[in-house]
Amino acid sequence: MAASVEMWNILVMGFAFMFIFTAFQTTSMIEPTVLQSYKNSTNPDKRINGYTSLGIIYSVFTISNWLAPSFIGVFGPRVSMIVGGICYALFISSLIEPRTWSVYSGSVVIGYGASVIWTGQGNFLTINSTPETISRNSGIFWALLQSSLLFGNMYVYFKFKGQEETISNPTRRNVYTVFTTICGLGICLLFLLRKPRDMVIQLNEGEKELSQNIRPRRKSSEKRTALESLKIAVKMFFTKDMLLLSLCFAYTGIELTFFSGVYGTCVGNTSLFSDAKRQIGLVGMLIGCGEISGGLMFGIFGKRTNKFGREPIVFLGMICHWICFLLIFLNLPDMSPLQAVSRVKETYIIFHPPSLPVAVVCAFLLGFGDSSFNTQIYSILGSLYEEDSAPAFALFKFVQSLTAAIAFFYSLQLSLRWQLLILVISSLFGTLGFFLVEWKARRIVSEGYAPISS
Repeated sequence: MAASVEMWNILVMGFAFMFIFTAFQTTSMIEPTVLQSYKNSTNPDKRINGYTSLGIIYSVFTISNWLAPSFIGVFGPRVSMIVGGICYALFISSLIEPRTWSVYSGSVVIGYGASVIWTGQGNFLTINSTPETISRNSGIFWALLQSSLLFGNMYVYFKFKGQEETISNPTRRNVYTVFTTICGLGICLLFLLRKPRDMVIQLNEGEKELSQNIRPRRKSSEKRTALESLKIAVKMFFTKDMLLLSLCFAYTGIELTFFSGVYGTCVGNTSLFSDAKRQIGLVGMLIGCGEISGGLMFGIFGKRTNKFGREPIVFLGMICHWICFLLIFLNLPDMSPLQAVSRVKETYIIFHPPSLPVAVVCAFLLGFGDSSFNTQIYSILGSLYEEDSAPAFALFKFVQSLTAAIAFFYSLQLSLRWQLLILVISSLFGTLGFFLVEWKARRIVSEGYAPISS
């Protein structure tokens, strides 16, 4: 019965996030292109920029991650995820009729909501898992979450048919009204989450320990004061292990920016593709297929694929991304992140004209490599920081969102080749940082010590 409660919570949370992020992840992929089209329409607000909006989101997300553990400590993970989901719905609805004040205000709101929903998710995942099930549960959640890219972009692919140069106003209104409704369905599902078995057991164990004059051990699901949660997060951030893992967190933020905002824009701006704007949806679907494949392979079937540890999977993700970056470098115009390109000028393209099948393969590799990194990050944080999972996941999202925000802002200026170079360098350092912590964790386990905590 207890196990069924935990699996129920994992599945319900996964489906809820699938709905919420079917709306948001597709929104973030098409927002720069949609707002670029809006500025070319009649009587537009020309001050709006999609990259700026996404940069604001991740900037606020960065700062708010320091406050999120306090929020989770006071209200618990379930309420926190519901509040975060409402913030997502408010932002998506602001794009139905975009105005500078509403879109940028919505970007601030969702930035805070993102910190709350993701820290709550990491905490809730941990307290519904054991060290033996954390990889499996992370994989199940990740596969459900990333299927949002498949469904959302499938809708966009068919909805943008015939939108050759710009996305029309009626199409934009229809798309974001549907996405707001889908996000609302995800929020409703969060109300079906049940009280984790872990919380009940801890209460009984705590009473037993007190009766025996033993100081109770604090668990990740216990509520803390806001100040206590903040102190733990700050102390944890400056530990050697967290600083090394932060190199890996940083890379996931940079490549999050690339696959969620930049790559789709590059494809949509490459007018050498037939029906280029529509292909943003196709690219998004293949990113989703890659994410789902990685979640299934490294999470749900983790007992087979993880038998040699987590680092081979992270290394595989790095290699997949390096191959992908090389192909993108050789396939897409250098200025495609910044403007529409109708003919090949200064470029290193070897495919004449640029190949859509190659672009689609790169999309799959982007998603597969991203899932390789993220499933193993979830696994290592859930294993090493079992007692303090909320601060640990908040720090993960802090570093990830910080580098994502930086990447969105430099995406306003840098051409494709420089963005790819940054990705290659950061992936190398991120992989090395993960390796060092994983090797230490394995040594600690072999020597019979307790998990790392603050």
